[in-house]
Amino acid sequence: MVETGTLKGPEKAREQKPISTLDVPGRPKKAMRPSAEPIFEVRKLTVSYDGKPAIREIDLDIGRNRITALIGPSGCGKSTMIRCFNRMNDLILGAQVEGSILYHGQDLYGPAVDPVEVRKLIGMVFQKPNPFPKSIYDNVAFGPRVIGMDGSMDSIVERALARAALWNEVKDRLKDNAYRLSGGQQQRLCIARCLAVEPDVILMDEPCSALDPIATGRIEDLMVELKSDYSIVIVTHNMQQAARVSDMTAVLMPDVEAGDNAVGRIVEYDDTEKIFTNPENKRTEDYVTGRVG
Repeated sequence: MVETGTLKGPEKAREQKPISTLDVPGRPKKAMRPSAEPIFEVRKLTVSYDGKPAIREIDLDIGRNRITALIGPSGCGKSTMIRCFNRMNDLILGAQVEGSILYHGQDLYGPAVDPVEVRKLIGMVFQKPNPFPKSIYDNVAFGPRVIGMDGSMDSIVERALARAALWNEVKDRLKDNAYRLSGGQQQRLCIARCLAVEPDVILMDEPCSALDPIATGRIEDLMVELKSDYSIVIVTHNMQQAARVSDMTAVLMPDVEAGDNAVGRIVEYDDTEKIFTNPENKRTEDYVTGRVG
């Protein structure tokens, strides 16, 4: 039996449950829920490596069934921040996370929360395609097999590949090694592998940086299609991509007010259209127009 406790953060008691038993509101009928409902509530988030802050006092809510883009110059903590949402920073020696991230009201960093269970619900696609040295089929089936998903594995694999807009291209070559796919196909395979375990959220850390424009366009179209069923957070250096696909955009910049260019803070967070057409912060305007960066 897993012990439960209360967390006063800041001063409100909250029951702690294993995240695998969470009653995630609306699953699987996510599209029926209001898109503005927050799926993540981030408060005073600070991440340090070996005692040196990388991001400091981040506050924002991330809406459900929206694509939220994190943009900003290199080294301002975008990847550090996105890794907090599924506790990937736990795997980095010397990383320390302070503050809180609520996921459907549950503290992701609560003492009774299992990070492995977090990563089942909050999947991640990385900068470079990273298929396993296995067949296309076995890549997609890997996660469902590990967690013991019920149902026909063939159906699970087909559904995930179809959702990733890859089924028609690979349905006759499922036994081929995944490395025989093109770069764009490999990235969509990684998305299919993520979708196969039926996550609630998809995190994407520069998913198109290694792809050509055609493959990038396919991934972007896929993201827009997927947001009806998933909440998506994306890190990107491509301003045009953020403007094309995201609903909300957070701009991270070095904390110059504190005299520390190595620490990232959010200088503006708003609807993407407003960020790119009528930003309130001068640093945001300079960055999105290419005057700095």
